[in-house]
Amino acid sequence: MGRVSTYLNFSRNTEEAFNFYKTVFGGEFNSGKINRFRDIPPSEGAPPVAEQDKNLVMHVELPILGGHVLMGTDAPESMGFTLNKGNNVFINLEPDTKAETKRLFDALSRGGKVTMDLQDMFWGAYYGSCVDQYGVQWMFNCSQK
Repeated sequence: MGRVSTYLNFSRNTEEAFNFYKTVFGGEFNSGKINRFRDIPPSEGAPPVAEQDKNLVMHVELPILGGHVLMGTDAPESMGFTLNKGNNVFINLEPDTKAETKRLFDALSRGGKVTMDLQDMFWGAYYGSCVDQYGVQWMFNCSQK
């Protein structure tokens, strides 16, 4: 079954923020851990992760209320990110199929801007992102084939 979650980007304090959210909502991180940039496997043509960024948060998930999941990452400038208030929140959609993911992606990106084309990623998901015509940021993360 698909789900919707909220994805938060921070410059370098995701772990601090999510430990705070844990004290507010209780519970544990999904998978019981925080994934770090040092966990990214080397990829041909991709630069290595900068030493000062290796311990930053690549991905973390915390279930909060009513099945809603809060997700987050650090978005360091060394990796090309520039955060401003307002561009650090995404609605993350996790459709059940690649076909539904593509349908939603195409519909939401029409009249907006594709920020990352849909593609198979190293963590096993079909992933992409866009900004719709109203400036809302969307992420698509389908783990089904």
